[in-house]
Amino acid sequence: MNWPLFAVIYIIAGTVTTGIVIIGTLIMGFDEIAHMQIAVAVGAAASIPITMFFAKKIGSITGNEDGHKA
Repeated sequence: MNWPLFAVIYIIAGTVTTGIVIIGTLIMGFDEIAHMQIAVAVGAAASIPITMFFAKKIGSITGNEDGHKA
């Protein structure tokens, strides 16, 4: 696993996924702070497999699946 690539993609995917989940909870009328905290946790957890998928795809395309070698 290319961990630097994973970290960069997680920053983007985590923000987008969490934002989508929060907007969904607001649209459904769950606007209390406890609901927002649950939405953030769900968005952060849901973005981990998304990040793994795209990190592996990009790593296989670039040929750098094992990460940065110094």
